[in-house]
Amino acid sequence: MIRVIVTRNTSRAVTAFTVQGHAGFDVSGRDIVCAGVSAVTVGAVNAVEALLSVELPSDMKDGWLDVRIPTQLPADVDIKVQLILESMIVMLQTIQDSYGKYMTIQEQTE
Repeated sequence: MIRVIVTRNTSRAVTAFTVQGHAGFDVSGRDIVCAGVSAVTVGAVNAVEALLSVELPSDMKDGWLDVRIPTQLPADVDIKVQLILESMIVMLQTIQDSYGKYMTIQEQTE
């Protein structure tokens, strides 16, 4: 099962997210749940970096993605970063709605 953990601050802004595990929906290379989650999460990181020129410190290896959102961003940039991340979460929730047996999303407050 894939576990997505979204960390928010007391203002509800996303400060980090972690994706861990494998869905087990199908064999490697044909697992549409893993592919979907990977595309959405890595795509969100790439979008923030390419569109906003904000480097997101991250660690990625097989079955693991850990991303931290920088603090002290200019307010206008932070709003855009948060919009991309909230869009990512909506997309992940859509996957969870269809394939909840293979992935879960949890939120925590720092």
